[in-house]
Amino acid sequence: MSGGFENAARRWLVAGRVQGVGFRAFAARTARGLGLVGGASNLPDGRVLVVAAGAAHALDRLESALWEGPRFARVQSVEAAPAAPDEVLASFDAEFRLDR
Repeated sequence: MSGGFENAARRWLVAGRVQGVGFRAFAARTARGLGLVGGASNLPDGRVLVVAAGAAHALDRLESALWEGPRFARVQSVEAAPAAPDEVLASFDAEFRLDR
């Protein structure tokens, strides 16, 4: 299948003012709305890790949203990379699953 509808998995490291501003909940809510599964966690260095799987076009839309973030976030960078299936199934602070 083409046109961005094939399934994929990605991970993003989001830097800036992204902890303590509702970023994980924002990422989870946005991803769920796009039909993605995965999660988001705060990292000790102040970044947020977001991992998601689903349609490639939905992952692209999530990445665009991560650059915006919630109202009080100030995103400085979003580093994207392919994710391994076990990363998507890992435990997260804010999980997003299709059955919720």
